[in-house]
Amino acid sequence: MSTSSSSTTTKSTGTRRRSSTASRRRTTTASSARGKTSAATRKRNAAARNAKTAQTQATTAASQAAKAETFALEALALQAQRPVLITVGAALDAVDNVAETARKYRTRTSATREVNKLQKQVTTDLKKFERRGERAKKRVEREVKRTRTRIERELRQRRTAAVRVVKRNRREFERSAKNLQSDGANLVQRVSNQVTSLV
Repeated sequence: MSTSSSSTTTKSTGTRRRSSTASRRRTTTASSARGKTSAATRKRNAAARNAKTAQTQATTAASQAAKAETFALEALALQAQRPVLITVGAALDAVDNVAETARKYRTRTSATREVNKLQKQVTTDLKKFERRGERAKKRVEREVKRTRTRIERELRQRRTAAVRVVKRNRREFERSAKNLQSDGANLVQRVSNQVTSLV
């Protein structure tokens, strides 16, 4: 009885093991398939994104190139128009000036008023120029005075330094001369003493 029950237990345990192993294999196979499917989906999505980005970049580059060409053509057109526009503008300005001048001097009163205004303007300009010239003259005078003062100071400093050097050299020369004189006198005294001792 115990033998049959133990064999039954062993059979049931073996059956359980086989079924759990089989279910594990099925689970692993299913998860592996799911992983492969999701990896393939990710690759497809990444490829689609990359293709879309490349297409967007190509479109942007093409539109920028078209804009650059348009701007270049517009710039060339503006450069070509400039001389004509300048000539026309200068001519119109000259016509306006002539008309304005003729209008100002049409009557005697307005002509007198304009002449008086011009005289005042000339007087004002002359005074302004005079003041500016006076300021420039004073600035130059100040600069000359400053330069002269600096040069005189430097000359005084150099003269003082030269006088010091000359005095120092003279003192040294006099000291050397006195030393030579005393050495000569000592030598004469020694020679005379030796001569005296010999005699």
